[in-house]
Amino acid sequence: MADEVLERGRRRVDWIRSRMSLLAEVRNAFSVSQPFRGLKIGVSLHVEPKTVVLFETLLAGGAEMVITGNFGTTQDDMVAVLRAQGMTAYGARNDTWDQHLGNVARVVESNPDILLDNGADLAAIAARTGRVGRIRGGTEETTSGGDRLRDELAGQVPFPVIVINDSPIKQIAENQHAVGEGTVESFMRITNLMVNGRRFVVVGYGWCGRGIAHYLRSFGAHVAVVEVDPIKAMEAALAGFRVGTLEALAPWAQAVVTATAREGVVGLAALARMSSGTILANAGHFPTEIDVAALRATSTKVVAMTDEIERFEFSDGRHLILLTGGRMFTLAGREPKGNSIESMDVGFTLQSLSLERVATAAKSLTPGAQPVPADINRELARRIVAMLSPPS
Repeated sequence: MADEVLERGRRRVDWIRSRMSLLAEVRNAFSVSQPFRGLKIGVSLHVEPKTVVLFETLLAGGAEMVITGNFGTTQDDMVAVLRAQGMTAYGARNDTWDQHLGNVARVVESNPDILLDNGADLAAIAARTGRVGRIRGGTEETTSGGDRLRDELAGQVPFPVIVINDSPIKQIAENQHAVGEGTVESFMRITNLMVNGRRFVVVGYGWCGRGIAHYLRSFGAHVAVVEVDPIKAMEAALAGFRVGTLEALAPWAQAVVTATAREGVVGLAALARMSSGTILANAGHFPTEIDVAALRATSTKVVAMTDEIERFEFSDGRHLILLTGGRMFTLAGREPKGNSIESMDVGFTLQSLSLERVATAAKSLTPGAQPVPADINRELARRIVAMLSPPS
């Protein structure tokens, strides 16, 4: 059985690798320049086929890799592939939250030189346990992690962290287009329901929320937006979306998708106003945007419809549907696809080049959260244009 899991994983990675041409260029360059020779990279990132190709690229550059996944999205065949390639990989799809936190702690305890973080979990544990002395710097993949570094962890991280999500390249290619497209695909695959004609409320109109709203509408959905930032709310209104508060829109919604990087944005007050049958799905990094604890506490009965769909019944006769337990539903399902291969080729090339900058020129960077260096953005943008618009 273990051999079958490994072989299945290898076939999946082979396909993904064959379609990531930007990252292939970086991998070839790294195999010569060896920017990570003698360095250990500690990773907390979704463990799925596209991230495996990223890890292979860093391994080719001489890195020692110690890896754990994010909560609820680890793919067991990918863990097998990583281990077969000599990388240390912790975690499994069915890990509990406590087991996940334990795996993150093990990565920090391995004393990495560089962090590749997603949600700032590694940086938070390193700061809390005083294990920051050896770390020369790192990267942070998400909005959620960037917010933690600037708020909760402000002044506690003495090394530079390049926030990949601050790059306009990631915001456009991955957050807007790939998350938008992947959200529609995941909703249809998990529920087997129509998007066209359905009433969706998108909570949050940042780069991800913007993409989700536009892609849902392109499939024929009726879309409303909840956004507390008045400028972004204005942008959504000018784009033709209905804009309002969640409490006001809750009775209208047939599906609610969160993309805010904020805890508890769909709380008890909104849940109580939703029409029977409303579907709840979280596209954000942390599994806390929907108050799942309130759902469980106030419902009279919970029915597991499938591995990915739960039905919560209430004493007033209503029921609500929750996808993937409130975790990031584009990667937490049983057959997850996540963002498109091409978009992650762009995003992980950005990651690789930023990690190279940390490895080779950390002293040129300032401590704490900071954007991707402008020269990296410009060079990658030129490569993308050349790839998408080759000379005739």
